[in-house]
Amino acid sequence: MVRDEKSSEVRGKAACPLDAVIILGHGSRVPDAGKDMEKVAERLREKYGYPLVEICFMSRLGPHFPEIFEKCVKLGATRVLVVPYFLHSGIHLLLDIPEMLKEEARKFPGVSVQMGRSFGFDELLVDLLRARIEETRGVSDVRELVLPPKEKYPVPEGQCEFVPMPPDEAAKYRT
Repeated sequence: MVRDEKSSEVRGKAACPLDAVIILGHGSRVPDAGKDMEKVAERLREKYGYPLVEICFMSRLGPHFPEIFEKCVKLGATRVLVVPYFLHSGIHLLLDIPEMLKEEARKFPGVSVQMGRSFGFDELLVDLLRARIEETRGVSDVRELVLPPKEKYPVPEGQCEFVPMPPDEAAKYRT
């Protein structure tokens, strides 16, 4: 397998089965919001030698899972390992993502699709959060932040910016 230096394309035929790794994020209406995921994918290629690592998003700006999954299959992937780039186990991890993966997997019956765990709890996150706490001590007060205009990132018609739920309604769902 030869990786093209400027892209995530893998050229040539695999002598053995090829695993593709797809890092699946939520998505955003902010262009380039996934740049950090791209850096993670690149580091996985460089540091651990995974030949085919792609990123995608389940909503908003793409690329989206169906197109990236198909791309991986066309590049020779026989198994696709999907790792959700999510922190909490909400409805997306419980239903939305598995349903989407199952739907797309039906289109390529010869390709195994496996969904990994999200970040959830991991001791490494404790260490990362400690690092963020310490670096936060040196930043300015929020009153000094200059924010971009909201008009720069419009909410698509018929959608909400946030999905509010009053505390009494949320209490019905807590176990």
